[in-house]
This record gives sequence, C-alpha cells and structure tokens, in this order.
Amino acid sequence: MKMMQDLQSIVSQTRRDILRMVHKVNSGHPGGSLGCTEFLVALYNEVMEIDIDFKMDGENEDLFFLSNGHISPVFYSVLARRGYFPVDELNTFRLLDSRLQGHPTTHEGLPGVRIASGSLGQGMSVALGAAQAKKLNNDSKLVYTLHGDGELQEGQNWEAIMYASAKKVDNLIATIDLNGQQIDGATNDVLPMGSIKAKFEAFDWIVLEVKEGNNLEAILNGLKEAKEKANNGKPVCILLETMMGNGVDFMMHTHAWHGKAPSDEQLANALSQNPETLGDY
Repeated sequence: MKMMQDLQSIVSQTRRDILRMVHKVNSGHPGGSLGCTEFLVALYNEVMEIDIDFKMDGENEDLFFLSNGHISPVFYSVLARRGYFPVDELNTFRLLDSRLQGHPTTHEGLPGVRIASGSLGQGMSVALGAAQAKKLNNDSKLVYTLHGDGELQEGQNWEAIMYASAKKVDNLIATIDLNGQQIDGATNDVLPMGSIKAKFEAFDWIVLEVKEGNNLEAILNGLKEAKEKANNGKPVCILLETMMGNGVDFMMHTHAWHGKAPSDEQLANALSQNPETLGDY
C-alpha cells in the first residue's frame, strides 16, 4: 500500500497536469477534473488490480469506464502518471492528430481507454456488458465506473440502473460524482433530481455515501467497503460528494469553471496552490 503522503503527491501533480493541459490549448474542462482527482488517483494507485501492459479485453484485471468523458484531463494525467503511456504525451492534449482528444476515444489506441465517452449517459451500459462478460468468463475481477450527477439527467442511465439490479450484476461498482454543478449552473436549478440515494435504493442497489469526496482516506475507506459488499447479489453505488474545482480556491463553489480555461495569471495562481511533486511534463 502506498503511503498517504505518496498519494497526496500524485494528487498535487495531477492537478498541475490538468491546469497546464487546459491552459495550453485554452480549451477543456478543469472543474470536474479537479473535483475527481483524489478519487481517480486512489482508484488507479491503490484500489484496482490492473495491468499497465494494456490489453483491450481486460481479462483477469479490474476495469474502469469513464462515463463523463469531458473530465478527460484528470483521466489522462492519472493514466500517464500510473505508467500507461509517457507523461510527456500530456503536452499533446487536444491537439490535431493527438491520442489525447478532448473526450477519450478508442481509435487512437491510447492505453487505458476502453470506450469513447463524449455523449453522456452511456458509460454504465457499456460497463454492464463488460461486467456480465466477466461473469461468463469466470473472471472474478470487478468493473468500476464514474458518472457525473448532472449526467444522471440522461434517461439511458436509469434503464441501465434498472437492468443492473434485475440481472444481479453484482461485480459492478458505480461512483456518482455529486458536486451539484453542471455546465449551465447548479443541478438543482437546471433539473432537480431529488434524492439520488433514494432512487438507487428504489432500483435495488447497495448505496454507500462518501461525504468527504476530496479526502483520500475517506475515499479509500469507501472503496474498501464497496469491494466488501460486491458479489453479494446487488450492484454497488458510491455517492461521492466532491467540490468542483477542488484545490484551486477561485475555481471552487461555482459552475463557472466546468468548461473554461484559466488565463496566464490565473494559471500561475492555481499552480502556486498545488506544489510540483513528481516533475511537470
């Protein structure tokens, strides 16, 4: 197990990667990326059993599917820092002919990416197929997903959520990023969804809550509990309460940085709040 200090060092460097990637091309989605940094760092560096010698079929290893693909900056940084591809390739983010497009795709052959995720609401459906394939193959490893809370306004999610429990897809752990923000404002202003916990429970899922979704220890404890509750007849949902823009004071408590790049001055300010720990690319 990595020391908590080691994981925190990866978090700080990942934030720097996100900010620098988005700033360079004046395009991208820093807010949700920063908010999910601790979660993805913990997942890839401590929780999942993975093989960085990437194979698309993913046999005998845990799988992860990013459904809210616009937070690609954090996904790319975590994959690169974990060793899936060279860290200096982050310098090509959103450039023509790059493997690191604004939303992850598969035809570029980027290691670690198993689905194209630009259109919201589809990640759980894909993950269900992978989870059921693992059962057919007597593969005991788990399937993890990440979804935005605003993304749950898409109807396809609820068909998949209903299917998962009905077919007892209990090797699936789906995490919902509850930051309360989406591109047009607060989720409660755009389209209130009521109690997401009550909805998942009504669909017969096991639901866990991580109230401190930007706290590494809380995240690790939540994921540990989720793994313990998996393979017991029901899919597992983690409600992860995060702060959009976490780690950069002027990006927090607002939806404004959902899809906006920082200026030169703002970048310098943001980087000063997140020390360079592993070396900038």
